[in-house]
Amino acid sequence: MGERDNTDILRAVFDALPSLVFVVDQDVRIQECNAAAAELLMADKGTVIKQRAGDIMHCVHSHEGIEGCGTTPSCRKCIIRASVTEAFNGGRVVRRRTRIDLVKGGEKVEIYALITTSPFFFEMRTLVLLVIEDISEIAELYRMIPICSVCRKVRDDQKSWMVVEAYFKNNWGVDFSHGLCPDCYRIERDKLEACFKTG
Repeated sequence: MGERDNTDILRAVFDALPSLVFVVDQDVRIQECNAAAAELLMADKGTVIKQRAGDIMHCVHSHEGIEGCGTTPSCRKCIIRASVTEAFNGGRVVRRRTRIDLVKGGEKVEIYALITTSPFFFEMRTLVLLVIEDISEIAELYRMIPICSVCRKVRDDQKSWMVVEAYFKNNWGVDFSHGLCPDCYRIERDKLEACFKTG
């Protein structure tokens, strides 16, 4: 196989990937994208190249500022932008789950996505491969969590029962802080007062 054949095969593989795949620079400007990304964006590659990902994906926050994606206060919390920056700065693969709000057909659409960023070196510069996988269906399944109606433990995929806090920590990396709601506070206070009166 010649160099041209290798390039054609790599392009065919790149376009065959079902996830949205972008090659981006440090400002999250698209340098290249695959066929799935161009199809979702309903644009040809020529109009996508050199635009920031949030602008071309119609992120609801990119319209909050005059300069677009990367320039609004919300952009500082953007998982995509933060993952790309971390991949550039740390030189390592970054994977995160997030919810993305997009505008599609004039309506706000919410999708859950797995964001993967991986740095690589090409033609004397560092770029990042940005992969966006739509996991909305999986997230929807996780919303239907089996829970015991008596003890409130939840069942995970391995059929193990655990307290809610452990489930969310293990599956979604969510930590909890504990406190008492006003009703429970009154109940516990009354119990303590009753103990002191009888003790």
